[in-house]
Amino acid sequence: QVQLVESGGGLVQAGGSLRLSCAASGRTFSSYAVGWFRQAPGKEREFVAANSWSGGNTDYADSVKGRFTISRDNAKNTVYLQMDSLKPEDTAVYYCAATYGSNWYLRLNEYAYWGQGTQVTVSS
Repeated sequence: QVQLVESGGGLVQAGGSLRLSCAASGRTFSSYAVGWFRQAPGKEREFVAANSWSGGNTDYADSVKGRFTISRDNAKNTVYLQMDSLKPEDTAVYYCAATYGSNWYLRLNEYAYWGQGTQVTVSS
């Protein structure tokens, strides 16, 4: 089992930045691929970013490419999502996810473990 706890959400003006953190506990975190997803009110949960177990491979949704950066510190069992140049349409609950494997994954159903989410609100 892996437990995930997100933090770092909040209210920010358009153009601003936030850094989300996802702290993992449980099994050896370095064996798990990780991802960030988000869900806006009335919309389905969508992929944001993914990172392989080693941190060497990443992928991003087109809507966040060039603005968001996923990274991880396996020594600290923590995954980060640096969000820059935020837009009102980035407003959502952001979820951290993890799954055992050496690849990186883009689909919700490929992830076995989920955090409780953290709210990000971007004002215009």
